[in-house]
Amino acid sequence: MTWINLSDSNNLLHQFVSELRDVNIQTDRMRFRKNIERIGQIMAYEVSKHLNWIEIEITTPLGKHNSKRLAEQPVLATILRAGLSMHNGLLDFFDKADCAFISAYRNHTDNHNFEIKVEYKACPSIEQRDLIIIDPMLATGQSIVSAYHALLKNGIPKNIHILGLIASKQGIKFVQENIKSNFTLWTAAVDEALNEYSYIVPGLGDAGDLCFGEKL
Repeated sequence: MTWINLSDSNNLLHQFVSELRDVNIQTDRMRFRKNIERIGQIMAYEVSKHLNWIEIEITTPLGKHNSKRLAEQPVLATILRAGLSMHNGLLDFFDKADCAFISAYRNHTDNHNFEIKVEYKACPSIEQRDLIIIDPMLATGQSIVSAYHALLKNGIPKNIHILGLIASKQGIKFVQENIKSNFTLWTAAVDEALNEYSYIVPGLGDAGDLCFGEKL
């Protein structure tokens, strides 16, 4: 695993993440979604530096120019529903990408114990493709791992990038131990711990609820 924590340097991510965490700003649901979308855009730009590029000749109104373009488009695989705003940010930049959507949610047996359920997947072939898996909150890491193994039914990717907005150190360790393929993990912030309900502390709360409203 290669881990790139974008909060290691001073950049606009700090501004957007701090607003996402702030209970006084979280009441503005549209701004919350927009900040997650912005973080998705920044991460798309950073990931693009690690993709393959080709040189092509294009015609301008005044002549020819050797320009660079992506060699191929990635597959954006987003975990529903919290990942949708982040997905939109990446899709703004990878605007020709193929998209996959997968549900991976906590099925609680009691207040403290749960298993991850994967009940829906819409995915193109990922065989020898650049696969970008998107999930804002990497808490225990179980959702990412479950989604990854479900996606493998559609092929073996060439390169894997996992994008988490806020991750816990426990979640990072779990993902590293349970995804055997080489991959790059991208984070915008890392928190120390999980609470007794396996939510990231201090975190920001439930990203899906804050984006789209509370669920039953």
